[in-house]
This record gives sequence, C-alpha cells and structure tokens, in this order.
Amino acid sequence: MFDSLRLSSVKPNIFSTLTFALIILVIIFADSIISNASLHFDAFEDVSSSHHHQLQTHHTAPQLKITASEKERILQPDNKIKSEELGLFEPSDLARRFDSRVREFFSRYQCEVRVFMTWISPVDSFGEREFFGLESLFRTNPTSCLIILSTTMDSRQGKTILQPLISRGFRVRAMSPDLWVLFNNTPAQGWLNDIKNGNKDPGEIPLAQNLSNLIRLAALYKYGGVYFDTDFIILKDFSALRNVIGAQSIDVNGNWTRLNNAVLIFDKNHPLVYMFMEEFASTFDGNRWGHNGPYLVSRVVNRVAKAGQFNFTVLPPMAFYPVDWTRVGGFFIRPGDQVGARWVEAKIRQLSGATYGVHLWNKQSSRFKIEEGSIIGRLISDNCVICSMPNSSTS
Repeated sequence: MFDSLRLSSVKPNIFSTLTFALIILVIIFADSIISNASLHFDAFEDVSSSHHHQLQTHHTAPQLKITASEKERILQPDNKIKSEELGLFEPSDLARRFDSRVREFFSRYQCEVRVFMTWISPVDSFGEREFFGLESLFRTNPTSCLIILSTTMDSRQGKTILQPLISRGFRVRAMSPDLWVLFNNTPAQGWLNDIKNGNKDPGEIPLAQNLSNLIRLAALYKYGGVYFDTDFIILKDFSALRNVIGAQSIDVNGNWTRLNNAVLIFDKNHPLVYMFMEEFASTFDGNRWGHNGPYLVSRVVNRVAKAGQFNFTVLPPMAFYPVDWTRVGGFFIRPGDQVGARWVEAKIRQLSGATYGVHLWNKQSSRFKIEEGSIIGRLISDNCVICSMPNSSTS
C-alpha cells in the first residue's frame, strides 16, 4: 500500500516535469522558426533590393553610340573572295602574253570571222557535246578563227583535245586571258579592282561564272567579232551578220520580251558593248543568276531602243534560240512512231531555213543522252567534220 501511495504521488511530479520540458522545447523550436523566418525574409529583401538596383543600373547605363561609318562597316558582308578564285587575278606567264598571242593569231590567218568562246570549267569537263559545237562551227564557217578564252584549256591536255581539228587545218587555239590587259580602259577595270580589294561583294554565284559574262564583252569590245557559248550547234554561215543580238522570247505581237547573251556579234569598240560593261560594273549582283548576263543585255537594249540609239539588230528567237530551255529535252529523243518521225523531219526543215544555230541549254539538257534519230542527233551528223559519236544512244 505504501508503495502504491508512493507511486501515486510520483506520477503527478513526473507528468509536471515532462510537461515543463515539453513547453521549453516548444519555446525553443518556435524561436528557431521565427529566427529562420526572419533570416529568410532579410535575404529576400536583399535579393529584391539588389535586383531593383540592377534594373536601375540597366535603365540608367549610357547607350553605345555608333557613327554612320562604323555602322556601315559592321553591316558590310565579308567580301573576301574564295581561295580557289585568287588565281583569277594573278596572270600566268601565258596570260601575260595574251594580247600579243591574240593579235598574232588573227594576223597570221586570213580570218573571215573572229570567233570567241569561254571555258571556265576544268579541262576534263570539255566533252563531246562541246567538241560537236566546234565541229559544227568549222563545218559551216570553215575560214573562221576561233579563240577559246580559258586557262584550263590553254594546256597540254587542252591542245590534245583540239588537235583533231588543228591537224585538219582548222584555226582554233585556247588562250589564257590576262584580265588586267583585257579590261584595261573599260568599265570592267574598276569593277575588277573593287572585287580584288574586297570593296565589292562577289556574291554566292561562282565568280568565274560572272567573269565569263564580262570577258566575252571585253573581248568583243577590244577585238570585235562573234561570241558563242560552247553549247551551240552552228547550222549556217553567219559571216554576213553585223552588230547582232538574239531574242530568247517574243510576245504575241512579235516584240522581244527577253534577250540572251549566249550569242553576241559586234564590231570592235561598239558603243552598245561598252554600255553592257558599264551596266555590269554599276549594277553587279553576284547572288542573282542571270542578272549580269541575259537580264543585263535585256535591260540595256530596252533603254537604248527607246532612245533610238546605236546601230544594231535584234534577231527573232528562231535565229539562235528556236527551242526554249523548258522544251529542249524533246530535241534529244528519237521519234517513237511515224507521227514523231514526221515531226522531226518538219523541224529539221524549219531549222535549215531561218536558224543560224541551236542553243542546247546545257544546264537543263546535260542529263539527256543524244539519241540516234533525234533532232540533235540529226543536226550533229549533218554538221560534223570528224563525225564520231561513241556515246550516243539508240535506245
């Protein structure tokens, strides 16, 4: 009983002690929470204050002032020419003799017609189609003299390619052009300097492609004569033509809507050719196909025609562009039946009348094989001098 009473008296004391300890712990824990909350709140205030200060600093920072000249410099594109194009500006030993070689070649022979072509691709790319074009030139104009303006063809391999024609007495040479000599005292000279020095953007189109457009103009202006693209089959004597450019398309009234520069026939120092070079130099755009070529001659001729300037003739499409580039594929396919055969015969007769040459539009037609019996196959076989077609197709 005593023990029972003692335990009974002890329980309240233990409970009181535990209760008191629990109260102390709650007070300590609450104080810790309040203290931590106070620290977090102070930290939030510091971040907010710092962020507010940063915003104020951002708004009150002085603006960077850029002058007009600096802005123009910053916005200018990278006008550096590509490394593989640097050689275009450094004439080789052969190129340095360009002008004397040209004059010696023309003076050696009694050239009824001076003909120029350009070749900007590797020598290995000069294939059978291009050679067929040369054959047709000498088949129809045997006393003409042809200079192929090309660094790659002016080589041992290039001479080997041309040798079958040279050995038959035809007058053809490949010559590396010296651009500085060729462009001297023309609007092309300033353009070439600007391109070389990075003052003009050469654009994304290969520079050699645009140089081909300019080289043909400078050659005709300096020496006079005829320019043909290499993807032409010549059908008749053109020695009587003077100061001529061909229309690529006409409207329903017979007025030309677009000219092309794949054929140009002009006297030496012709003012229209000079204007072509001026237009090239002043409006050059190296990012737009055709802008510095067919569209260029169209723009200039349209202006001078309205003013009635100069002496020149625009020939209709049938003269040099009897088939549009969108339909040229049909000229490579042999007829599949009698109807097709009659159409080919009718087209051949038509071309033999009013057409001086047929532009093959190689960019579009290079994927087509020349099928035996096709219009192109017939034209080549009728206008060749060596007449070898090992890669033609009969299927």
